[in-house]
Amino acid sequence: MSEATANWPILLGLQQRALAAADEAELAFLIGNETWHLLPYKQAAVFLIDSFGRPQLKVVSGLVSALEDTPFTLWAARVCSMLLNDPASNAEARRLTALSLPIELREGWGEWWPENALYQPLTTPAGKPVGVVIYVRDEAWRDDELELLKLLHGHYAYCLNTFRKNRPLLADLWHKLKAQPKRLKMIAIGIAAALLMPVPLSVIAPAEIIALKAEMVSAPTEGVVKTFHVQPNQPVKQGQVLFSLDDTTLRNRRDIATQALAVARSDALAVGQKSFDNLQSKSELAGLLGKVREKESELAYIDELLGRIDVQASHDGVFIYGDPNDWIGKPVTTGERIAQLVQPDDLGVLVWVPVGDAITLEAGASMRVYLQVSPLNALSATLIETSYLATLSPESVASYRIRGKLSEGESAHIGLRGVAKVYGSWRPFIYWVMRRPLGALRQWIGL
Repeated sequence: MSEATANWPILLGLQQRALAAADEAELAFLIGNETWHLLPYKQAAVFLIDSFGRPQLKVVSGLVSALEDTPFTLWAARVCSMLLNDPASNAEARRLTALSLPIELREGWGEWWPENALYQPLTTPAGKPVGVVIYVRDEAWRDDELELLKLLHGHYAYCLNTFRKNRPLLADLWHKLKAQPKRLKMIAIGIAAALLMPVPLSVIAPAEIIALKAEMVSAPTEGVVKTFHVQPNQPVKQGQVLFSLDDTTLRNRRDIATQALAVARSDALAVGQKSFDNLQSKSELAGLLGKVREKESELAYIDELLGRIDVQASHDGVFIYGDPNDWIGKPVTTGERIAQLVQPDDLGVLVWVPVGDAITLEAGASMRVYLQVSPLNALSATLIETSYLATLSPESVASYRIRGKLSEGESAHIGLRGVAKVYGSWRPFIYWVMRRPLGALRQWIGL
């Protein structure tokens, strides 16, 4: 029985153990330390190729760990990289000596390795490299030994490839591109060009359709809302009465003021008649006349307040407010907002841009408005007003309040809500991608 035939049971045993390996680390340990039972060697270095086609030293027989950067592991990694990039290396095993290496690597050979080495690639049947094993010993490697190692390492490569089937597709794509340098170079140029391509900065924020020409209709004086003469969202004409406040209190005050004025005038008239022959009455007359003027002023003021009871439209427009029942009988203060009188033909959009999403915006910037009632149809608008001071939005978020004007031909109803996309200045695409991460990083590191 030949030596090769006698090694068949060991070969089959190693293949079975490779199939039973739980992961790449266990299989790499088996390759580096247990292959010795098939063919003796002094040392084995197992390299596995990562997703970017680089060899990573995983196991060195006789060492507890090969992950540390020692002079030997660094030198062995350089040797493996050189052999992988050498055109003379292919999917077949290759005998090596110190003369096979460049001059700068030969010195390490005599320090760490014996005379003969074997470069054994781990290649799948499809020709995909998954690793490299370098065996070293004093004796030269025979042809029959290379045949045994070829059978065993083909099995090792199959098992390694099985562990890597779940790797991301990016890794396989990288291997294919690496085999085509021209295509890889063209893709790199294309990516660089795409990253430098100018794109407009933009921000998406909550928006509401508003009237640009809107007048606040407020309570002219303190009182209680009595009635509305106009229904919500109804067109009105200039001078038309919109709503009225309750006048009961003012009417009573006017009656009292009228009576007080009559009494003051009567007292002044009586004293005036006495003043012709009574010097004391003449001195009292000036005070009584002043009291008359006071009562007249009070009555005039009450009449002025009564004139404000009925609130009229200052111009044509649409009278916008909520449910009348929410206001009737409600006490209001002077200047309290009750409704809006708007021009429905001059529509715009009010946008609340959160402080964290803000970009530099200039008047004239283009806007796209997507309403909730029609999310597939965008309205075009132009930015006309920006805010320098952040305030709380209706959602209680610190935001900048900006306004835009709808373009000609665009129509919508006041009060409709949605989102608006506001476009800013043009920047390279890489700036658009990295703007937020860089901003967060600067806040985190404080630079």
